[in-house]
This record gives sequence, C-alpha cells and structure tokens, in this order.
Amino acid sequence: MSGTSTGVAFWHSTDRLIDSYSPVDGKLMAQIHPTTEDDYNKVVETAREAFLEWRTIPAPKRGEIVRQMGDQFRQYKKELGALVSYEMGKSLQEGLGEVQEIIDICDFAVGLSRQLYGLSMHSERPAHRMYEQWHPLGVVGIISAFNFPVAVWSWNAMIAWVCGNVCIWKPSEKTPMTALACQQIIKEVLEQNEIPEGVSCLITGGREAGEWLATDERVALVSATGSTRMGKAVAQAVSSRLGRYLLELGGNNAIIVTPHADLNVAIPAIVFGAVGTAGQRCTTTRRLIIHDSIYDDVKTRLVRAYGQLRIGNPLDEKVHVGPLIDKEAVQGYQKAIFQIKEQGGRMLIDGDVLSGSEFESGCYVQPCIAEMPEQTAIVQHETFAPILYLLKYSTIEEAIALQNGVPQGLSSAIFTLNLREAEQFLSVAGSDCGIANVNIGTSGAEIGGAFGGEKETGGGRESGSDAWKAYMRRQTNTINYGTHLPLAQGIKFEL
Repeated sequence: MSGTSTGVAFWHSTDRLIDSYSPVDGKLMAQIHPTTEDDYNKVVETAREAFLEWRTIPAPKRGEIVRQMGDQFRQYKKELGALVSYEMGKSLQEGLGEVQEIIDICDFAVGLSRQLYGLSMHSERPAHRMYEQWHPLGVVGIISAFNFPVAVWSWNAMIAWVCGNVCIWKPSEKTPMTALACQQIIKEVLEQNEIPEGVSCLITGGREAGEWLATDERVALVSATGSTRMGKAVAQAVSSRLGRYLLELGGNNAIIVTPHADLNVAIPAIVFGAVGTAGQRCTTTRRLIIHDSIYDDVKTRLVRAYGQLRIGNPLDEKVHVGPLIDKEAVQGYQKAIFQIKEQGGRMLIDGDVLSGSEFESGCYVQPCIAEMPEQTAIVQHETFAPILYLLKYSTIEEAIALQNGVPQGLSSAIFTLNLREAEQFLSVAGSDCGIANVNIGTSGAEIGGAFGGEKETGGGRESGSDAWKAYMRRQTNTINYGTHLPLAQGIKFEL
C-alpha cells in the first residue's frame, strides 16, 4: 500500500511486509508495508500542522464531524463487523457489537462537545473573577490491541477529537486491516468537510512504531492498551520526557458467587464472561470465587453449560467461541494448562487444541475449567485464553480478599441478593478494581461510564464520565476588572 490521502498516514514501500493472517481459517488476508521512521516523522508534522487549524474549530462543530462519522459507521456496520470477526476471530455478534461501540461513543462524544465544562471560583480579591477552562493537548498517540481492534481506538479518538486534538493511531500488527477499514470509512467525512490532513493519521508496524510514539516529545499524550509489560515500557518512556500517558492494561477478573445469588442469572454471566472472545478480553472472567455451601451446585451447572458451547467459525451466528488470535496464543494456553496441573489444580473440563477440517488454522481451543486449591502463581497471572479457575470461600471477607489478591485491578463482580454483601463489596473495604458490578458479569462495560482499572491495570480511564479530561489541559484564569492591583499576602509596592 502506498500513496497519501486525507487523514491517512504516509506509506512507503520497504522490503519488509506485515502479513495479516486470519485465525479463522489461517489464510493470508493481506500484506502491508510498515511505516518507516522517515514516514512517521512526516505523519507527526502533518498532524501538528492540522492541529493548529482543528483546535480553532468550535467544539460543537467538531462534534458535528464526529456525528457524521457515527452515521458512516452505521452504514458500514455489517461489513466492518464481519471484518473484525474474520481478522480477529471473535464471534460475528461480538464483531457487530464492537462496531456498535464505535457508534455509541460517537453519539456520546457529540453531546460531550457541548459540555466541556470548567469551574468558576470566588476570588479573595475584590473586583476579580476566577475560572478554569480546558484546552486540547495537541497530538494524541493511540496504541491499540488486537482483541478490540476498532472499539478502543474509537473510545480514544472520538473523545480526543471533540476536545480539539489530532490523533495518530498505531493498531496491533495482528489486526491492521480493520484499522485501514476505519480510516477509509471516515475519509469521506473528512474530505467533504474540508478537514485538514493529519487530524486522523494511521501508522503500522510492530514494537518500534509504538516506541516512536512513546519517545516523541511532539506527542502530548500516549494512550496505550495492551499487556502490563508493554504498559510499563510505555510509562517509563513517556515519563522520561515528562509526557502524559493513559494506560489500559491487563485484567484478572473475578466473580464472587454467594449463597444468596440467583444462579439462573449468574451462570449465563459467568459463561459469557469466561468464554466470550475466546477469553481474550481484558475484562474476561478468569476467577470464580464460590461459597463452599453452593460450590458443588455451581460446578455442576457450569459443566452442563460448557457442554452446550459451540466452537467454530465465528462468522457462523450459531457459534459461541471462535479461535485464539494466533498459534503463539495457543502455546500460552497450553503452557498455562501445564502449570495448572503442576501447581495442584484439577481440570474439571480438560483443555485441548482442536483439530479437524473446521479448525484448520490451528488456533481453536477448548474452553476449560480448573479447580484450584488456592490462588497459585498461574491463577495470579493473566492468560489470554478461555481458562476459568474455581476457588472456594467461607466468609465474604475471605472472598473479597481473594478477589483483591492479584496484581491486576480492572473488573470485578458479585452475585448476591443480600444487600449487606452487595454494599460491602462496593465499599472502601471491598473490591479494589476500577469496575465493580453487582449481579452482572465482569465484561460488557457501557461507554457512558469511565473504563479502566487500578494496580497493574495502569490506572487510566477511557470512554465516558469525565474521562475527557485526560485529553485536555486545565488552565486557571484570573481577571482583574477593577482599578486597583491588590498584591498577594497584602504586600504594598508603591511606585
């Protein structure tokens, strides 16, 4: 791919190519030339030039551009959803749902464009007025992961745009085609509204492209989604230049099931949370903490539910579980199962790599369940695969301690109809995660709430609520409209 066009990064032919394979059937989808460092610098300069104009456009008018983008994604929802499913491997319904998240965040951002509020404060000095206002940062770098190849980009980009920033998107090298599709979908909107080239830019490549963004002083904010290891590297690089970063990293999410739970509600939530996207969500349910009095009942119901799962081509609407992203992920799955057994776990449903003509890519695995005697090292590690760990507890305090007893802190949930248990879980002594739910699972966050987590999840917040503030700089203003200049601390300075 070569050439230039509005809102799309510069491309340059090199000897090295990115091969994009589908985990669905193992077929080569496309070969893409990665962005060179010279071309990256051209992209950044184009973005910086575009920012000078974009920031002066009133926020509601920037919101109108985003509204039109939302309409474009509505028009291409079916096609983009199918592409997400085929390139990433998630079920078709999940692919369509991911595009719906783009549409939803566009709608949210349109309203936000008229609500970038600052505060006014009373000054201690007579005839003075104090207030604060928010200004855009400049160039925002977005590093997204393969598991949500388009939605997470939109969470950042749509908010960043209505705030007056320009964006450079570095998608996962495992899912470049969906990123290119998104750029083409919004290209018409940018051109029709005569939006300057560089408002929306795209670069491709591996680790080195992410490092360019992280170390570049011209990039005001780097929003990175991925592993904790990657996030630590980004944080160190950006911090060394006193830049800003927003991190959405790993999750090791638990559901507590109490004796007061409605299991008819809990079981579907547990199963979807554990096997949705083949266990490749940052909000995937990985640990199930069950009261010992109902442990056997829950276990029996889960085994029955897992027996009904359909595994196969995710473009088939009857399929629940598609493939892992690649064979490297399959190896991680197999390694985790070995460690489960080594650390005293017992497989309730065995894990295996599936074979046969329908699983020809070699990326399909059996969602499995392991009973664990305690929260061992493998349980505390996030394996991006459909592995669910079962743990017992006796008291609600013990359950919350187990829930909190991992390095990650993204999402958490409790199933109970007991008000005291629910409130204790949500209290300051309860879940230490950024997301804490009652009687719903760990996945499926709505865009209206701020999304993110604590501890090794990175502490960042994206999407709703006041997460927009991460994409802007705060400025405090004082205006003296009087005829005198009162000085601080009552100092007298006569001339």
